[in-house]
Amino acid sequence: MTKYILSVRPFREEFQQKMKGIDPDYQFVTADGLNEADVWNNVEITIGWRKDWNEKLLFEGTPLKWVHSISAGVDYLPLTKFKDYGIQLTNSSGLHAQSIADHLLAIIFMQSRGIFTAIQNQLTATWDKNADYSYLYDLRVLIVGTGKIGQKLASYLDVFGCKPVGINTNGRSIEHFTETYPLSELNQQASFSDIVINILPLTEDTYHLYNTEFFNSMKTTGTFINVGRGSSVDTEDLYAALKNKDINFAAIDVFEEEPLPSDNELWSLKNILITPHISGYTPHFQKKFMEIFLDDLSSFVNEGKLVENEVSLNSGY
Repeated sequence: MTKYILSVRPFREEFQQKMKGIDPDYQFVTADGLNEADVWNNVEITIGWRKDWNEKLLFEGTPLKWVHSISAGVDYLPLTKFKDYGIQLTNSSGLHAQSIADHLLAIIFMQSRGIFTAIQNQLTATWDKNADYSYLYDLRVLIVGTGKIGQKLASYLDVFGCKPVGINTNGRSIEHFTETYPLSELNQQASFSDIVINILPLTEDTYHLYNTEFFNSMKTTGTFINVGRGSSVDTEDLYAALKNKDINFAAIDVFEEEPLPSDNELWSLKNILITPHISGYTPHFQKKFMEIFLDDLSSFVNEGKLVENEVSLNSGY
């Protein structure tokens, strides 16, 4: 009997053949134009998820056994339903680590060397040497989220003499971080950090974690960067903090509402860099993605278990 791997996006033939090589009973199909009942009734694995799949794949006795998220974050998925129906979940944690770390390092260098100010001055033909400049090794960089992305960034910063500090759930020590603290100490640690970077997943505990109380705890010379999840930041509170100069600068790649509406007040500010959710854009995406997925597919077929990036349906990460 043919079993199906249903994907939200196409993958090259070479990768489809590798799936076949692991188990020839699996057929790869994409979501576009898929209406055949026999296909839906035999979907055992999905790559990614779409909301309109809920009614077709989430029911008592579903054939679906495993969902692999294309992203690292899984807050958009119906985790409770997956748990109810015994569906396993993995994510693509680590896939975007180098891309996002590169993105963050670029922002840190541009901010520490006054490049953002120079770009704005160039637009108005203004010759102004009054930007703020810093040595990277003098900056206290607080990385909130010490997973694969945070570790990659910390390893970069260490090369340049910066000693990054980490925040995670319980303050456990992590390689490349000089110090680590529990999430409960976020505001205290932010109060004497020059740059605070959010890389956390979205959970009940991290929704609007970055709000007026948090921004008031930061140094007025501080920079806030978000490449985690948009809803971790209260957008109105961020706007107020930037407008009132409670913080000096922000670089935001993810927002509560995307695309960020053209009439949103953040666009009017000069002390923010807005990027359109591009920090995770990764060269050779299919190859890197399949390195994770095919390892898990092989283990799933041969041993009945997943060996890489399994997500807890209770915690959401």
